[in-house]
Amino acid sequence: MRSSLILVPALALLLAGCGGVGQRPLGYMPVLPPAPVPAPATSDGNGAIYQAANGYAPLYRGYRAQGIGDLVTVRLVEVTSTVKSASSQTQRDGGITVSPPATGPFSFNPSGVNSGASSSFNGGGDAAQQSRLQGDITVTIVDVRPNGTALVRGEKQMAFSQGEEWIQLSGIIRLADIGPGNDVLSNRVADARITYGGRGSVQQSSRQGWLTNFFNLVSPF
Repeated sequence: MRSSLILVPALALLLAGCGGVGQRPLGYMPVLPPAPVPAPATSDGNGAIYQAANGYAPLYRGYRAQGIGDLVTVRLVEVTSTVKSASSQTQRDGGITVSPPATGPFSFNPSGVNSGASSSFNGGGDAAQQSRLQGDITVTIVDVRPNGTALVRGEKQMAFSQGEEWIQLSGIIRLADIGPGNDVLSNRVADARITYGGRGSVQQSSRQGWLTNFFNLVSPF
């Protein structure tokens, strides 16, 4: 009876933890630019073609993203490769030899006092991991800082017949790193947070079942 009372909460906790698998994190919605404030109409009536109240865009500004709500394409070029190797070797030898008198009352067999000891240890380990993420995702500028940096965030959702996938990105970029095509490399995004996930039959078939996870959790081997 006591074992069943322990098993039921453990299963409930495991099922609750599996419920969050495949859920898309929120908080990456695009940010729209602020609505323009209408300029007060001039009453001088000079009839000129140029009116400052109708807006002014200098020629040197161009079309490069630099304001809140502007779009920036982040080119994902993430490649991570790690290799670790460790080895150790120890050896220790020791011995003692005593030569007693061969004659007299204290004489005995010298072979009984020889002793020696030795120990050795060899160990080694290797680990390697490599990951790659390539693609494009267009994000919006959320905030522009006085030092020439901007906070960007956005997501891309793709729905397929067997499920859906998404890519989410947020971080800080330098406005000077934005290229002529309003693009920037992902390795130039500071405090980058990139999430790639999905849900559906394909992702579900690649994961272990909840009962297998439970037995792996309680197994001592």
